[in-house]
Amino acid sequence: QVQLVESGGGSVQAGGSLRLSCSASGYAYSMYAMAWFRQALGKEREGVAAISGGPGFAYYADSVKGRFTISRDTVKSTTIYLEMNNLKPEDTAMYYCAARPPNQSWVPLQLDQYKYWGQGTQVTVSS
Repeated sequence: QVQLVESGGGSVQAGGSLRLSCSASGYAYSMYAMAWFRQALGKEREGVAAISGGPGFAYYADSVKGRFTISRDTVKSTTIYLEMNNLKPEDTAMYYCAARPPNQSWVPLQLDQYKYWGQGTQVTVSS
């Protein structure tokens, strides 16, 4: 059984930073593509950042480029991170970790590409 557990959310002021973590279990993690999505109140869930299996190529939504960094723990390969800097009030949302088995046809930030989901962690940014 694949399980994803997010942590690290919280409340910060604009300009602050947070680091989210996603711990995965139940599969050959290093070969799975992983991603972070977010859903603000009243809005659709959107892709924020994704990292490929194997070499770990990273992909970002335009709204977070230069501010967010996705990475995979080199020691504990079952954990990925989302480093969020210069946070803005519009970054306020529930953040979800997602994973999918390796597949050549992969659209990194597309919602329906992912099979497994965590329960989410709340990020709130005040102005």
